[in-house]
Amino acid sequence: MFTGIIKAKGTIGAMERRGGDVRLTVRSDGLPWSDYEVGESIAVNGVCLTAVALHDDGFDTDVSVETLDVTGLGGLDIGSEVNLEPSISLGERLGGHLVSGHVDCTGKVISRQADARSIRLAIEIPQEYARYVAKKGSVCVDGISLTVNAVSGSTFELNIIPHTAEVTIIDGYAPGTVVNVEVDLLARYLERLLVQDDDGVSLEL
Repeated sequence: MFTGIIKAKGTIGAMERRGGDVRLTVRSDGLPWSDYEVGESIAVNGVCLTAVALHDDGFDTDVSVETLDVTGLGGLDIGSEVNLEPSISLGERLGGHLVSGHVDCTGKVISRQADARSIRLAIEIPQEYARYVAKKGSVCVDGISLTVNAVSGSTFELNIIPHTAEVTIIDGYAPGTVVNVEVDLLARYLERLLVQDDDGVSLEL
């Protein structure tokens, strides 16, 4: 599990095709890599990946065909910046919201504008996922825990404060940028509970 609070930015140091999968090398000087072990879960742009090798300045990870199909990782290039968050430890402070690292869909930035010192973004996602996004609710975009300011159809708006823009890759977003989106876990489970019970009886109001 993750919190959506980015611990460091990194860059893609290498991409190696392996029988349809991809081996990524992620470089970053923002985390103490000697503290981690092979097998650790690390979220890269909100995607939970497993470290298969560790280096002094980063780690290697394998990205499956499934993950490439449903996330934006396949669109990364060598040198692309990424958000990084290691999995949380028991007892660690939860500063964002509970994030699984299992991306639901990709979205597209459709507008960006200044809002005082903040940035206001509008992101469009597939219609089937829009019902899980609510005004003042939580959403995870490229691994960043954010609060939804407004929702209209399949588009939601976010207000990005200067600190978030500085410590994540979000400052580089522009109209057309593709992002990974994970909707709120509670919304997904609540829907499951309300739609049908074990006997197949609808509980919809």
